Amino acid sequence: MRQPLTPRVVTAGSLTSHVHCLAGPRGASGPVFVLLHGIGMSHRYFRRLQILLARHGDTYAIDLPGFGATPRPDRQLSVSDYADVIARTLQKMGVDRAVVIGHSMGSQFASELAAQYPDMVSHVVLLGPVVESERRTVRQQALALGLDSLRESPLGNAIVLMDYARSGMRWYLTELPIMMSYDIEASLALVAQPVLIIRGSRDAVARGLWCQKLTATAPDGRYLEIPGQPHIVQHGAASSTAAGILALLVD
Repeated sequence: MRQPLTPRVVTAGSLTSHVHCLAGPRGASGPVFVLLHGIGMSHRYFRRLQILLARHGDTYAIDLPGFGATPRPDRQLSVSDYADVIARTLQKMGVDRAVVIGHSMGSQFASELAAQYPDMVSHVVLLGPVVESERRTVRQQALALGLDSLRESPLGNAIVLMDYARSGMRWYLTELPIMMSYDIEASLALVAQPVLIIRGSRDAVARGLWCQKLTATAPDGRYLEIPGQPHIVQHGAASSTAAGILALLVD
């Protein structure tokens, strides 16, 4: 039987996050893993990866304000706002330092958190990072996402659609301009911690050449491509993704 997640409701100022915790080995002092979802999504598509990482340390998958079942903020939030919320949420959870893992727009949150709060972040992992500098239009991103959906598993697509429905199109469209305009290359150039970029070889959203360019932007960057996987690489190839993350910690 799978170990159930322990949910926590954490409020930072006027913003509420839901933190879904899975404890690591009892009595062990392993790393702490923090999982940050992309636009429209929640902790749910991290479930397979979270189970594997919890064999090595405590894990926290955060549903950020406006996403999952959290209350919708009354204003648009910037990537910097989200980094502040994450930092304050982790402080309230008693997390001093963590391996921060972000998928898609979550890669922007992870990069910004590492740049703004370097003492809180030991390693940075970006899964299918966005947005490619040469594809900064909504039309281009929509076409890439549509193509990628044809490559995802039925379960992966079902999770995406259910989470989009829970978050709602109003909040999705509120935050979409923020995602599209964020310069992750500039942010990542400021991140001194070890950075690992992981993409699936069939990811139509985060293309290979750009991910390699992004890796070179980081002062201490590494790159891993997982064969045959589309954008939600942590769902379709949880074991390979976890192995890449754990290898980063001992490199």
